[in-house]
Amino acid sequence: MTAGQVLKGIEFSHPGGATPLLLDLYLPAGSDAVPGAGVAGLPAVIHFHGGGWRTGERSSLGPTVDGFGLSPIEQLVEAGFVVASADYRLTDVATFPAQLLDAAAAVCWLRTHAAEYGVDPHRIYAWGDSAGGHLACLLGLAAGATESAEPAGTPDGGDAHVAAVAAWYPPTDLNRMGEQARPDAVASADDPGSREALLIGAQPASDPDKAKAASPLTYVHPDAPPFLLVHGTADRFVPVAQSASLAEALERAGAAVDLLLIEGADHMWQLPDGSQNAARQATAATIDFFRRQAQKH
Repeated sequence: MTAGQVLKGIEFSHPGGATPLLLDLYLPAGSDAVPGAGVAGLPAVIHFHGGGWRTGERSSLGPTVDGFGLSPIEQLVEAGFVVASADYRLTDVATFPAQLLDAAAAVCWLRTHAAEYGVDPHRIYAWGDSAGGHLACLLGLAAGATESAEPAGTPDGGDAHVAAVAAWYPPTDLNRMGEQARPDAVASADDPGSREALLIGAQPASDPDKAKAASPLTYVHPDAPPFLLVHGTADRFVPVAQSASLAEALERAGAAVDLLLIEGADHMWQLPDGSQNAARQATAATIDFFRRQAQKH
């Protein structure tokens, strides 16, 4: 294993009745020169893709951001982080909590193999966009629940906790997404067959308990890891209030949280002028956030 490699398609879990789950692992070059590398290993970020829990691919930030050519994952690697981008079961295969259990299994796998890949097991962070941001938030807030559930493919006694979370435009409160939707919303959680309904196997309004169980907001507690939430004020898919309400709850609980609202940005950092400015701002803020977390330890 040499620094600067990208290892594609490593199997980290094989849930019953599903195809094996894979991750892509990115290792920075020149790790000896990376601040904070040390004998304990490098900090690592596990990324979860978006796509409404029903589409999307690992190592993708969605078609719009990918099309900008900014390569946020590669930028994180260049900043000295090991990055793993992991699969999870989509909603045509399984409903919640399968997706969270898969995300937890990815964290457990990386922690178990930390020494092999030069990772500091105490500096593993979660990052996701949209549906992946939802999973990253849940990992940060409800890791204990995933461990007790003993997800398939997770080592016995596996440790799924993450030391910090960055989430781009994440759904955080499934019961309120419909009422918070913009008048020009492209999609609403209250729509029949919505992404959220496919996730939990029921319309949120008809099964609020299921929607609550799948909502990061439910699990806010004072000992939550530091959070960075980044959202566009003109998001037509996930209302900006979703990030604002989670940030408010975390702050009220006494947890550390940074909320960055990007004016006029839609989902996937689309701006009216077609520029990359919002995506660049979100990427820079995310790298800065993880750098600050890594320097704490």
